[in-house]
Amino acid sequence: MSHAEDHAGTRRDFLYYATAGAGAVATGAAVWPLINQMNASADVRALASIHVDVSAVAVGSQLTVKWRGKPVFIRRRTPEEIEAARGVPLSDLIDTGSENANKPGTDAADANRTLDEAGEWLVMLGVCTHLGCVPLGNGAGEFGGWFCPCHGSHYDTAGRIRKGPAPRNLEVPQAQFTDETTILLG
Repeated sequence: MSHAEDHAGTRRDFLYYATAGAGAVATGAAVWPLINQMNASADVRALASIHVDVSAVAVGSQLTVKWRGKPVFIRRRTPEEIEAARGVPLSDLIDTGSENANKPGTDAADANRTLDEAGEWLVMLGVCTHLGCVPLGNGAGEFGGWFCPCHGSHYDTAGRIRKGPAPRNLEVPQAQFTDETTILLG
């Protein structure tokens, strides 16, 4: 074998490797936008969790905020509302699960549905569990809580289904106080 033939093999090998490398880079450049488009957009990431200032919410009133495209009811309950909710036996409830993302697997006792131990703060998704309507609040319905006029579901002062076609209590999302006047949803 001559010296020229030895270099030809080396050049050929180099061309194979260079072509394969360029092909890999080109494939990566073409595939990356397809993979990257599956990531959540900035507006979706921003809605994953929100801080809500509740300093202006008076006792006996409710604040409704939009989170992840759904209404969230934040109610500061009166002592009478707390007493009414805590006086309900679990046997009177249609759904005996808390439906609380903060306390999974617990029963629907009022203490398992509220954000604080005193029971003053109740945070729930404002979506009827029957067909996704938005219930009316501020003492609506037969049990002093929320009422869905679309199909007649009545919720009590703890957001538990008491009468009507809704199968489950209003859901309690992942939430916590970050300080005395701010709630973090998500």
